[in-house]
Amino acid sequence: MEKDFDKWNTTKKQTHAEQPRLYTVREIWWCRLGVNIGSEQDGSGKFFLRPVVIVRGFGADTCLVIPLTTSRRTHPLRVPVGIIQEEQASALLSQIRVVDTRRLVEKIGFLEREVFGRLRKAARTLF
Repeated sequence: MEKDFDKWNTTKKQTHAEQPRLYTVREIWWCRLGVNIGSEQDGSGKFFLRPVVIVRGFGADTCLVIPLTTSRRTHPLRVPVGIIQEEQASALLSQIRVVDTRRLVEKIGFLEREVFGRLRKAARTLF
């Protein structure tokens, strides 16, 4: 698959010029993850978007997110999180990352407390 790094660079410059977003832990957002290297999770579509769940805040400008996928593939680092935007979704623990809040585009909703608790517990096993 050919990756369009040049188009992402244009979108990234526009994103950098935006204002930081207000967020809360457990929220699910469309996030501009962009075009990344190798097996790193990419965003898709015109704006390089992927849904993410916010698992920790680091102030007003950055937060720790876990990208979501609708792929049915099972793996110990994929934690089912239920229905997100009418699709069965899983959190990709192997792709956890810190992002600037300017990458956050639109809030989709909240992850249920029980599901979020299971996700955090699974994430702690990584360290």
